[in-house]
Amino acid sequence: MSSGPTQNRAGGAKHLRAALGLLALLLLGFATANAVEPNERLANPALEARARAISSQLRCLVCQNESIDESAAGLAHDIRIFVRERLVAGETDKQVVQDVVNRYGTFVLLDPPVQPATYVLWYGPPALLLVGLLATVIWVRQRHARPAAEPPLSTDERQRLDGLLRESDG
Repeated sequence: MSSGPTQNRAGGAKHLRAALGLLALLLLGFATANAVEPNERLANPALEARARAISSQLRCLVCQNESIDESAAGLAHDIRIFVRERLVAGETDKQVVQDVVNRYGTFVLLDPPVQPATYVLWYGPPALLLVGLLATVIWVRQRHARPAAEPPLSTDERQRLDGLLRESDG
């Protein structure tokens, strides 16, 4: 069999889609990798490394699934600047993180502490999973516990049914 023009176009379209998808992923990677702007960076490499380490632990409150180090949102930029200002002022990493938490709440932490305010966050998903598993077990047991099918018809019942069916046909 020879491949016709339709097959060639379909194959070319697949390759084009794959190439465009790869290009989009690469561009997305570059966009998030360069979220920290050059004017934000500290001249002291040790302080900049500490700022990056702290920023990687803080959630972007706009994006919510990215650290402020990865986010290009304006609020993430403001928090990155705040972190660097606190480091330049001589605060420890813990003090800087606490300052950010005091300002924005524990939600800003990508790995929030286990405390009463975050119990739902930490224990909610496993609890829902257990409830789902329990409901599935109960459903399966009830399904298997149902009585067997109705007993077969007696001879009298079968004769009566045959009579009724004959009357409805005739």
